[in-house]
Amino acid sequence: MAQVFNEILGTEVRIPEVPTRIISFSPAATETLFEIGVGENVVGVSAFCARPPEANGKRKVGSYNTVREEVLDELRPDLILTVTGYQREFALRLAKKYPVYPLELPVSVAGIVDFVVKVGLVAGVPDRARELAASLLHRIGKLGSVPKLRAYEEIDLGGPVTFGAYSYITDAFRVLGSSTVYEAERNEWLKPDLEAIAGEDPDAIIYEPKMFMSFDAKDLQSLIESRGWTGLRAVKAGNVFLTPRPLDFLAHHGPSFVTVALPWLEETLRMAGRNLG
Repeated sequence: MAQVFNEILGTEVRIPEVPTRIISFSPAATETLFEIGVGENVVGVSAFCARPPEANGKRKVGSYNTVREEVLDELRPDLILTVTGYQREFALRLAKKYPVYPLELPVSVAGIVDFVVKVGLVAGVPDRARELAASLLHRIGKLGSVPKLRAYEEIDLGGPVTFGAYSYITDAFRVLGSSTVYEAERNEWLKPDLEAIAGEDPDAIIYEPKMFMSFDAKDLQSLIESRGWTGLRAVKAGNVFLTPRPLDFLAHHGPSFVTVALPWLEETLRMAGRNLG
């Protein structure tokens, strides 16, 4: 057994050199575990861990911050992975009884790569994780710049949510050469002032519905109309974009954010620039 210090808990966590009974409450950590080849060591996941498809075959033990402790006891985990942010208090509570290792929620695209390395370290396969991290850095390096647009992004997380300076989503726009309406706000996420967005008049609007929700372009158009945004520059130019469905997309900070979401965002912002002429 290894004694691994965790900065979030402020204490050491006893973890096997290679854990073989891992439970992940983080969709990003779950995707990473499969990507670095230790998916067979995952015995349980949260209800929101849907990447890769193989994760759906794992035992569901709870949601983002709820758990069926009788299932945990049955599965006898030797490592439980969570993140900070919305899971901080949940992780602290679980850590009183189980071997929990909370991972810091990334605040940048580079932080997503760092997240991969940390998962590999505690999962006992650091070399595989560093190989994946290197490939992600290579993908980031191949991204091109886009027109300097100012975008408004919103995700339905049980209500409208947008992102400030401490978010990897905001950083992604900056990596590509664009900016966002709330990027100066010193928060990870915040509830937007929907009436004030009209005054901001962004060049593009990117909207992500709630995970698994039935929502299409007609629904988005109805939403825009209900908010009185039809006169915005983004709407007139056809620069209102719906993220790919049905899973979370920009709201997911696993490796596929770099391999799938970032390229999509790059092409979407380029399209928005062309639409503006």
